[in-house]
Amino acid sequence: MKQLLLTLLLCLPLFAFANNDDSKYLAGAVPEVNGQIVFQQTFAVKDKSQSEIYQVMSDFVKRMTQEENQLSRTRITEEDPANGIIIARFEEWLVFKKKILYLDRTRFNYMLSVTCSDGKCKMVITQISYYYREDMDGHNGETYKAEEWISDKEAINKAGTKLYPISGKFRRKTIDRVESIFKQAREEFEKEVKKQNQATELITE
Repeated sequence: MKQLLLTLLLCLPLFAFANNDDSKYLAGAVPEVNGQIVFQQTFAVKDKSQSEIYQVMSDFVKRMTQEENQLSRTRITEEDPANGIIIARFEEWLVFKKKILYLDRTRFNYMLSVTCSDGKCKMVITQISYYYREDMDGHNGETYKAEEWISDKEAINKAGTKLYPISGKFRRKTIDRVESIFKQAREEFEKEVKKQNQATELITE
């Protein structure tokens, strides 16, 4: 029994490190284009025309606007089937921590652009900002632009080994949310395909 307890105690630092592994959120995880933070993903879609891809993505974006975490400013701003373009602006909650009598969250604002063409779909998320620490009436909060808050320069220590406590939590949640959006979009095209096949394939640009 003593040997088992000693082994567990020795492993605790390893468990702590595993639970706080920020390696995926460090340098390069938040891409910048001409000084602007721009998340983008392009994927090929097998045997689908522009109109077919557009219809799937149009339905997907509309469902996104109706999710429980969405706020009043969320809306689709452009739908152009002829050119395969969908643009939507989102205002949603990002929750950092939720407990009884305690809720730490921010309003997360961004623009999602989708461009569909024969056999291909490109998604771009940009114009990211946050509204944090508002009062009960939604006023007196603090506004942060992503470029000034979650960039490599602003969110990672000089040694490049860890995230700063406050801006770091925004960076983590933003990356997780963006990855989730891209993943869910691709999964829309996988629903009709047998597991051994793959309907989409990432394209590196």
